[in-house]
Amino acid sequence: MQLVDNIPVWGKHEENTLEQAKVCARHADYMALMADGHLGYGVPIGGVIASEGRISPTAVGFDIACGNKAVRLDIPGSEVRQNIARIMDDVWNTLSFGVGRRNNEDVDHAIFAKDGHPGWDTDAAKPLKRKAQAQLGTIGSGNHYVDLFVDEQDRAWVGVHFGSRGLGHGIATWFLKAAGAKDGMMVDPVFLDVTSDLGAQYVAAMQLGGAYAYAGRDWVCGRVARMLGANVVEEVHNHHNFAWLEEHGGKQMWVCRKGATPAFPGQKGFVGGTMGEQSVILEGVDSPDSKTALYSTVHGAGRVMGRKQAAGVYDRKTGVCKRPGLVTPQMMQEWLQASGVVLRGGGLDESPHCYKRLHEVIAEHGDTVRVLHTLTPLGVAMAGANEFDPYKD
Repeated sequence: MQLVDNIPVWGKHEENTLEQAKVCARHADYMALMADGHLGYGVPIGGVIASEGRISPTAVGFDIACGNKAVRLDIPGSEVRQNIARIMDDVWNTLSFGVGRRNNEDVDHAIFAKDGHPGWDTDAAKPLKRKAQAQLGTIGSGNHYVDLFVDEQDRAWVGVHFGSRGLGHGIATWFLKAAGAKDGMMVDPVFLDVTSDLGAQYVAAMQLGGAYAYAGRDWVCGRVARMLGANVVEEVHNHHNFAWLEEHGGKQMWVCRKGATPAFPGQKGFVGGTMGEQSVILEGVDSPDSKTALYSTVHGAGRVMGRKQAAGVYDRKTGVCKRPGLVTPQMMQEWLQASGVVLRGGGLDESPHCYKRLHEVIAEHGDTVRVLHTLTPLGVAMAGANEFDPYKD
């Protein structure tokens, strides 16, 4: 860990990411940057921002309650390995990947009951309920996925990564506009007083997004388990685009983690690597640096290459390449073949070449976390390469 203008920073970062963190630090009571950080809209991904009595919709981001869930199943990895192509076909054909998709199956959940969650009473969420019901259990696009893994004991795991879908994006867009936020990357983050009407509404709507995201990830993990005729025997579940009211240094603060995983002592987290590399189950460890990080850690490997930089720029109407990307289909396929991963969907902008190496990123956090399990991917399912992702984080 190093201090950059009094901001605790783990790992190495592009200069524009550090400049963005400095802007954020001028507006917040506390700012830290995790090792998987990179430039984001208004606040860097990997940023941890805390303030007394104020909450920042910018620092939570557009994909409210994006997060990871991993479940261990009661079947051996060998059973998954020998049927992985068929299993991934079933996952791809059963679940809904892509932008604006409805779930192929009707999903009922208590969150939609008349008194299911007070967040539905907010002006931002009220008109989104029907869309949210249709999208519950859908995965989305970008870097969102459903993966099949085996651990070091050859036990089968399912891992998923996605958030609150159109509900969260709609909530975030409404509140950012209401708060007068500017659009763009290098803009000042906006904050809301949690005792104000707007601030109280945001907290309620954000927490609704959190409950909704948890419900969606629960459903997907359970659905894959049913496909495999297996039972869930262990689960690890965390948001990494969210805000929590926590006590640090004797102060009650709203801690916004944007692309950062909570890692309090003993708290487990699932942190995904790339489509062609290992992921981990880790847990927080108490240490001086842990306190400095406000008990936070990485949420993934962290991008080193932008999506257009990796895949190129194409005319969406004609399909003509305007600017070639740095990653070719051959490069991605060679990596996946060497890793033995069966891929369904996925574009060049999600190739392992676009990311840092997860084990190096975690090592930057030293004794703040420990790895409990290493998960080796057998199958990966993501939205198709032709999916346009409008979500900003």
